[in-house]
Amino acid sequence: MLRDEPQHGSAAERAALRRAPLRFADPELERQFVLSYRVAVRSWIRVSLIVALSTVLGFAVIDHWLLVGPRLAKADVWRFGLQLPLVLIMMVLTTPRLYLSWYQPAIQVAAPLFGVGTVLMAVEATPAQLPLVAARLLLAAFYFYFMLGLSFRAALRTNLLLIAAYATAAALALIATPVATYSLFVLFCANLIGGAGSYALEYANRVAFLDRRRLAEVATHDGLTGLLNRAALEEQARSLWQHAEGARLPVSVLLIDIDHFKAYNDRYGHVAGDRCLREVASAIATAARRRPLDVVARYGGEEIIAILVGADRVDATSAAKNVLEAVADLGMAHSASTTRPYLTVSVGVTTIDPGGHYVHEHAVRLADLALYATKERGRDDWSFHEPREADIEPRAPEEAALLRGVT
Repeated sequence: MLRDEPQHGSAAERAALRRAPLRFADPELERQFVLSYRVAVRSWIRVSLIVALSTVLGFAVIDHWLLVGPRLAKADVWRFGLQLPLVLIMMVLTTPRLYLSWYQPAIQVAAPLFGVGTVLMAVEATPAQLPLVAARLLLAAFYFYFMLGLSFRAALRTNLLLIAAYATAAALALIATPVATYSLFVLFCANLIGGAGSYALEYANRVAFLDRRRLAEVATHDGLTGLLNRAALEEQARSLWQHAEGARLPVSVLLIDIDHFKAYNDRYGHVAGDRCLREVASAIATAARRRPLDVVARYGGEEIIAILVGADRVDATSAAKNVLEAVADLGMAHSASTTRPYLTVSVGVTTIDPGGHYVHEHAVRLADLALYATKERGRDDWSFHEPREADIEPRAPEEAALLRGVT
């Protein structure tokens, strides 16, 4: 992703968030937000479910202490037969192994059922008990909005079902009309307040997600080319090589250098040089990346590196040819070049086959040797360095510096 893309994308997504409330226009961005949010709130949800368990048991104690009556046993059927099992099941589904796959689908069924259980308990209450029992609907409404990790839409849907269930019970004369009317109005007001708060909270979470994403882009990407920077590359390389070794995949490395770049800067100026780097970086990234794990980064100065996981020698040499063609197709004039009248690059290629020496620094050194060979041969070409046993031995620092000294 180039430098302009995160900036424009972030602004566009903010606008899309205003036009289409609480959903990103890009499905992949929406998926990333949902996943990151769910991971972040798992601990909070577990605490909230412990609170729910304490609340269910606490009301059981209080009801049997204060609301003694002939219909209390029927309320216990819904309390212990429906609400308590739902809470316990949801607590099990917040364990790490089950959480991401099962919690959200389950809670969107369990939450409305829990609310219906509260309505049924109100139906079973005596006229004297009803105002106290109905007050629990307010607790349920705010709980759905803020405590269970539900999205605003899911929480609103759950509360609308809760209101509909209570209104249906009132319409069937299962609840005294004065108390039902008063409770419905209070419940409606509670949903206005809770819904507004839930909406504002999720909107803020989405904006914060975009800001964190943008900061991550700035921290891990080169400010000029938009490619991964050297530090981010070294960080990702460890996991990429470990994955490739574990999966017994070949890994190819392309080291790409812009030919006579200093002469280009001297002839056309540094502003043109910066524009040249951006365009070349974009062309290389498009030409080299073919697989999900492929990485293209700015290695330093005018050097760009591509790590192609799963690419064998045939794939790597094809990628090198694609890079040469992509840069040539830019048609950027370079009158100061002694190679071509247009901008060109030199490419060094190596491939570590399954069972080979899976070390990032080792592979980069081999690609560097191939790049040096390309420059020695006249540039605007690619060379492949075949790994050998002797290449595993580290070179002296002065020899490595010499190899990298040709620009």
